[in-house]
Formats: sequence, C-alpha cells, structure tokens
Amino acid sequence: MSREKIGYFGGTFDPPHIGHLALASEAAYQFGLSRLCWGLTPDPPHKQGQVITPLIHRLEMLKLMCAENPLFEISRLEIDRPGPHYTIETIQLLSQQEGDADIVLLIGDDSLLDLLSWRSYADLITAVSKIGVMRRFGSPSNYSALYEKIPGLEEKVDFIDALIQTISSREIRRRVKDGGVYRCYTLPSIASYIEEHNLYRGK
Repeated sequence: MSREKIGYFGGTFDPPHIGHLALASEAAYQFGLSRLCWGLTPDPPHKQGQVITPLIHRLEMLKLMCAENPLFEISRLEIDRPGPHYTIETIQLLSQQEGDADIVLLIGDDSLLDLLSWRSYADLITAVSKIGVMRRFGSPSNYSALYEKIPGLEEKVDFIDALIQTISSREIRRRVKDGGVYRCYTLPSIASYIEEHNLYRGK
C-alpha cells in the first residue's frame, strides 16, 4: 500500500490570488496529493514591521480559495499556536499529526533561493519528502550554486509546471489602493470580499 502524500503550502496570503491557486492545483496533480493543506501564517518572522491584513480577513479569503478544490483544506497549525512560526516546526508538527504520510512542501522559487536564511533549513529538507517549487518568469534556470551549498537539496526539489503570469499579493494590494485592474488576478469571490470589507485601500 502506497503512503499518503500531503502537501503543505504556507504563506500570509494577503490576498490569495490565482498564482497561489495554480501552484496548489498543479502540485496536487503533479505529486498525486490526497490532500493539500494551506497554512496561514498569522505573523511571519520575515515580515516584521510590515502592515499585514488582520488574520480574520485573510482566513475568510483563504476559505473562499479552498472551496475551489475538494483536496484543499486549511491547516490551523500556525493559527492556533503562538508565534513566531518557523516552517521547520510546522512541518514537524504536521508529520506528527499525519503519522506515516509523505509531506510535500510547496514554495516559490524566491523562497528556494532564500532557503539558506531559513531556520534549521537542513532539518527541513530532511523532514519533507519533496519540495515543490513554482518557477516565476525570469527566474534562474540553473540552481547548481545553491545545490552545492545545501547538500541533499537537489534530490528533494521538483519544479512545478504551471502556465501562469508573474502575480504577487503585493502588486494586487498596490492596484487595489491605486484603483487599478486587479479583479482578473484573483477569484471573483475574493475580489468581492476585498471590496465589501474595503481592504487594502489604505496600504
């Protein structure tokens, strides 16, 4: 009997957009995931000092995103415990919770390039079965220098093949604030939520 494969996709999701949806959906297909856990980070250590939308709004928008796929669910591993939250600790808790399941960590290529700055990155690589990486347009095609610095990383990394433009939550927030076009870059339900609650107008 094959082991269950569970994906973990962490982030602030401020707001969640179709780039996130594409990564999650493609990963679920490519890795044959039985479930994909979206891990909402209440107070990310690397964003100290930045203005982040209140958790209640980000959680409601993420619920709208998870309604798109029956494999999607929201993990409360970081929501329900005090911060700061580090990925290695969250993955260890998820592994304890899920027993013998293989854990696939989903990240963007910007996070991959920044992996040396992550807490206990070597332990994190050991703790996961695979690291699914979304490659953005203009990203480097050769990661050999990074692989040389982090033993065992190359064997764990699989790039996710998705047809997607470069979309970022930061750019969506800017467009909302400036009155620009943004609805086409997220789900209609999330765009409606942003407008209903007047989010990002002051950022």
